[in-house]
Amino acid sequence: MHTAFFLLLGASVARFLLRHPDEPRTPWIIALGITLALLYVLGPALGATAPTVRRLLWLGLVVAVWVVLVVLAPSFAWCAVPLFYTALRTLPPRAAVVLVALLTVFVVAAQLRLAQASGGEPFDPNLLLGPPAVAALATAVFVHMERQARAQRTLIDDLIRTRRELAATERRAGTLAERQRLSMEIHDTLAQHLSSQQMLLQAADRTWDADPATARAHVRTATDITARGLAEARRLVHDLAPPELDGGAGLADALRALDAGPETAVRFHLEGAPVPLPDRVEQALLRIAQGALANVREHAGARTAALTLSFLGDQVVLDVADDGHGFTQSRSATGDRGHGLPAMRARVRQLGGTLTIESAAGEGTVLSASIPLEPTP
Repeated sequence: MHTAFFLLLGASVARFLLRHPDEPRTPWIIALGITLALLYVLGPALGATAPTVRRLLWLGLVVAVWVVLVVLAPSFAWCAVPLFYTALRTLPPRAAVVLVALLTVFVVAAQLRLAQASGGEPFDPNLLLGPPAVAALATAVFVHMERQARAQRTLIDDLIRTRRELAATERRAGTLAERQRLSMEIHDTLAQHLSSQQMLLQAADRTWDADPATARAHVRTATDITARGLAEARRLVHDLAPPELDGGAGLADALRALDAGPETAVRFHLEGAPVPLPDRVEQALLRIAQGALANVREHAGARTAALTLSFLGDQVVLDVADDGHGFTQSRSATGDRGHGLPAMRARVRQLGGTLTIESAAGEGTVLSASIPLEPTP
């Protein structure tokens, strides 16, 4: 519209100079044309298109100068088309329509004056119908564009609000998932280490007078467990891999180093040809083994426990078996005791695997975690 305005203004000045080269009002026409151009340029400098006092004064000056120009030279009438949009963008809808109608009447009058000045030509109905049609078209286009712009702004606001709500929901979900992960990590590591330390120190306290050597051995074992617990705490802070898997140690070596306390002997078996496992799978299986041995130590009263890691091609399976007290399946179905078994199930489920438990009172327990592996290309 800005470009159209200056093109129409320049064409009107050129037309007047070509048709009226010796007119005494020529200097006034040129001066008013330059004034109108300068005033029009000031419009964007005033900032927003809202109907402020300064902007209303500016629009009044632009229209007034244009009216004077049309009175002196009717050929400037078509500069009104860009002014239609200026009025529609500046004034409230009703006031803008009134101003557009007045400008249209002025354009019709100017066209009739030009027709009378030319003389000898029959009346052209386009002089009456053309300007109102152009004004109506310009108004309709502007109104349609404004409606589309409002709908787009509403849609953008809705999208921004939805995105913020989605981001908040994702943050809450991420927070809950992280809390669950940390709770499982703490249960499988720090809580188990603290429980082992308590049992060892209690055993040392009971045997301190009768068997000092055994008591000191319990204390040394508790010290080692404390060191591992400190490493786990540091790993949780820095979110590193389990210390048992640091330094390139494999899952088999980490499982072979696990224990279930001084009263339970733990044996490890490896079956099948080992293949490299993803870090997530190794960490999950290690945590499951730690959690299962913690349950053996705290609840089973077992003399022996066996860890078996089996590589079966398309899956890896970890079995933890003990000869402890066991429990009835109905007890397992009514709800897991503590946090251990739910944490194990959650870890296996996250990797697309399955966790099964077989147990009976007085017959021990077998826990089996199976995790599928992606086929090797």
